[in-house]
Amino acid sequence: MKAVIFDMDGVLVDSEPMHTAVSIETMAYYGVTIDENDMDRFAGMTMHSIFSTLKIENNIPDPIETILARQESGMLKHTLEDPQTPIAGIREILAYLKQHKIPAAVASSSPKKLVKTVIERLNITTSFEILLSGEEVRHGKPDPEIYLEAAKALQVQPKDCVVIEDSKNGTLSAKAAGMTCIGFKNLNSGDQDLSAADIVVPTLTQIDFTKF
Repeated sequence: MKAVIFDMDGVLVDSEPMHTAVSIETMAYYGVTIDENDMDRFAGMTMHSIFSTLKIENNIPDPIETILARQESGMLKHTLEDPQTPIAGIREILAYLKQHKIPAAVASSSPKKLVKTVIERLNITTSFEILLSGEEVRHGKPDPEIYLEAAKALQVQPKDCVVIEDSKNGTLSAKAAGMTCIGFKNLNSGDQDLSAADIVVPTLTQIDFTKF
C-alpha cells in the first residue's frame, strides 16, 4: 500500500442522509415525490448523472444546469449551517497515514465547492494531497476514471492504492481501476451491495492497514 483514496460522502462524513433530504426537496419543487429508497440506487454517482436521470424519468422541463444549481445551493446551505463531524475512526486513520508518510486523496462524486467546504469544516484539509470531485472527470462512478486520475495525481500505481468506499457504484469504480477496495457498511448510506470490495467492515475502526 502506497496511497489511500477516500470517498467523501458516507466515508469521511455522514452526509448521505443530508444529500437525500435535499434531493427530495429539489424534486418536490418540481412537483415530483421521491423517498429515501428511490435515492439508494444513486449512491456514489455524480449529481449530474443523478438529476439527468430524474429529469428524464419525470419529464422536468427545466435545463439540467438549473436543477443542479438548486440542488448544490441546498447542499451548501446545509453543509455550512449543520454541524459537521467526521465518521468514527477517520481522524485516527488520517493520523496513522501521516505518521507512516502514506499520501491520501479524496475522490468524491460531489461538486468541488462542496468537497472543499466539507473538508474545511471537518478541519482535515492538511491530511490530503489531492481533492478530486465529480466535476473534474468526464465519467462518474462506477466508471474508474476518478480513481485513476487520483492515482495519477498522487504518482502511485493503481495496484498500490487502497480505496475506502461505502456505495456499490464506488466499489465498482475502485475495482475497475485495479485498486484494493475496503467496503464500509455505513447504514446511513442505504442498502448498498458492497460485494465487489475486497473486504467489508461495519466500522472504520476495524481497518488494519498493516494487512495491505
